[in-house]
Amino acid sequence: MNRVVLSDQVLLNTYLSGDQSAISQLIDKHRKRVLDYIRMLVKDADVADDIFQETFIKVIRFIDEKRYTDNGKFLSWVLRIAHNQVIDYFRQTKQQNKITESDAGYDILGTMKFSERTVEDNLVAGQIEDDVRRLVETLPDEQREVVMMRYYSGLSFKEIADLTNVSINTALGRMRYALINLRKKIKENDLVLC
Repeated sequence: MNRVVLSDQVLLNTYLSGDQSAISQLIDKHRKRVLDYIRMLVKDADVADDIFQETFIKVIRFIDEKRYTDNGKFLSWVLRIAHNQVIDYFRQTKQQNKITESDAGYDILGTMKFSERTVEDNLVAGQIEDDVRRLVETLPDEQREVVMMRYYSGLSFKEIADLTNVSINTALGRMRYALINLRKKIKENDLVLC
């Protein structure tokens, strides 16, 4: 039995006329393309399935609210909604997983913090920060730049890489060498950072 493939516009008009099955046909018609696109971006089949469902819930809601104007580019419109859903997913995941070294109980040099600071601790910490800042100033320009952007400006390594026009691996490598150099300088200057 030959199946007649109806155009997106015909299916939309049929759905808007009250035939609920038309929207299912429309979703089925574009399922593979939209799902493949989402999977390509998130690299996780379960997450992709969830985003696919959220995408079409939003699509149906926009159609029901008459917020979609048919211009013959239905699939492009759906893919744009899917793309925005993927971006929202990554933003939400980033916010949920965001933890800094200080949140984890570590400072810039990897020493563990065990308790709340007293006034004396704050004075000592201020002196230590001054000492570390002076040591950071002695680093080679590229290493100092990465340390300043990461720890004093709070930028991610991706942002640092973009701003300095290098790869993320280069930015990470510069940070690694900066920390190695800082540890050497701390040892050479007999500084106690506790």
